[in-house]
Amino acid sequence: MPKLTDNELYKRCQQYGKNTLHWRRKFISLLPEVNRRKLYEKKGFASIFEFAKKLCGLSEEQVRRVLNLEERFKDKPALYQALTSGEVSTNKLARIASVATPENEEFWADKVQQLPNRALETFIRDIKYENGLVKPKIETKSVHVHRLELEPDVEEELLELQGKGIDVNELLREFLEGRKLEIAREKEELEKIPAKSRYIPLKIRRHLQKEYGTKCSIKYCTKPAATIHHTQRFALSQTHNPKYLAPLCREHHAIAHTIDAKVQNKKRSSLG
Repeated sequence: MPKLTDNELYKRCQQYGKNTLHWRRKFISLLPEVNRRKLYEKKGFASIFEFAKKLCGLSEEQVRRVLNLEERFKDKPALYQALTSGEVSTNKLARIASVATPENEEFWADKVQQLPNRALETFIRDIKYENGLVKPKIETKSVHVHRLELEPDVEEELLELQGKGIDVNELLREFLEGRKLEIAREKEELEKIPAKSRYIPLKIRRHLQKEYGTKCSIKYCTKPAATIHHTQRFALSQTHNPKYLAPLCREHHAIAHTIDAKVQNKKRSSLG
């Protein structure tokens, strides 16, 4: 092998690794047919597990996952095609198996193609939250003041007010309502700022941080915001109206772009 620089060696590792994953996935896609024909027996292997281990280094668990997915996707042709063509990894397909139905399988076949693993996992979790299938990690029940991370002087003042018979909960509700009104008024003013470029002005960025903090703006998501998403495409709206801006984590940003792409494709189809 000729002398390689560190960067050249790393790029070659990436290339070989990518090729390995591609052909491994292609091998996995053949296992349902190998099992159906009992090809492993014809070639002298004791089981399909031995066949897959010796030819591709797969574990018994990985093989069982493929065969289980084949069974679950028999009534879902789009997902069955994704499995047996090797177009999608079994890790992704296993993630959506619990939410896929014959009615929505084309939707999920599209999502497993478009979304990276972590974004797909986040999207499935969001749907389960919305449908009450799992409880979010953040509880929305009332929390006692002493459980909040309050500075000592703030906690002392609230407890003093409470001791005087003042309804601290009502006081906090008034504060929160006033905050909402202030944010709404501020938004109206910021709408008037002209968009001179794609760069979002600092005033608007500060407003968004005031409204959403440093976390993703999607309900129940506590991941750090990675980017500000235009819910109305900037190329079309040419505006940074804060009503249509949302700080998103990487996963929710990827999800938002797949939804945007689908909407745009529908528009193009209707015009064509």
